[in-house]
Amino acid sequence: MNKNFSRKYLGIPYILFLMIFVVMPLLVILYYAFTDGTGQFTLSNIARFFTDPNTLGTLFYSFSLAFVTTCVCLLIAYPVAYILARSTFKSKRVIVLIFVMPMWINFTLRVTALKEILTMVEGNLAFHPFLNSVIGMSYDFLPFMILPLYTTLSKLDKSLLEAAADLGADDLRTFWKITFPLSMPGIVSGISMVFLPAMTNYVVLDMVYNSTYIMGSLIGSYFSAYDWHNGSMIALILLIIICLFSIFTNGQEEVDARGGSLL
Repeated sequence: MNKNFSRKYLGIPYILFLMIFVVMPLLVILYYAFTDGTGQFTLSNIARFFTDPNTLGTLFYSFSLAFVTTCVCLLIAYPVAYILARSTFKSKRVIVLIFVMPMWINFTLRVTALKEILTMVEGNLAFHPFLNSVIGMSYDFLPFMILPLYTTLSKLDKSLLEAAADLGADDLRTFWKITFPLSMPGIVSGISMVFLPAMTNYVVLDMVYNSTYIMGSLIGSYFSAYDWHNGSMIALILLIIICLFSIFTNGQEEVDARGGSLL
């Protein structure tokens, strides 16, 4: 055995992978975002993003769709996760598995099946494009909200609930003062896993006949039109928004994990 061998060498393939498939594509996006058709440096692409009503409208629509989808998933997932975590069912893990099983089916098949159901109910999906998009995305992302909530709620220290009951707190007060604050890490994780993909997932919109663009489809339209410069700038700004959101939620989750929200 070579005594000069270090476990650090095992990280070389991972570093090469990051350089080729993460760093280099980002450098390409940066180059096209700050250059024009002649390859000259320009800030007109970023100025166009903040002055183009179409782009700002798409950003607002994407944010609204992601926000409503996240709220719907949270309102459905929290009671489900809470009931499963507090229940004494011996087969509650099987019930959780039932919620996860749809994720094993191809995404296109699931959305197609949902589209057929909505067509039978509504007749014409073009009448309620926003509502249908929320239903489709909520159906797709709901397991991502249930799992972190269930994991967090199932690990809560039950002695805290017993102590609250001994001190005279009723079930509702115990929930708002103990259970809900301590479940914030799961809520933050679920919001991160739903909100960010919902801002860019344009496949659901296309399959339920929603003609409105969101950020993912807008970027794709620019690249399809060979306008890599504006497409790269929109992708870069969206990446910055996602990074800021991730940094904020991760920091908040760390505070909540230490019990900050309970205090």
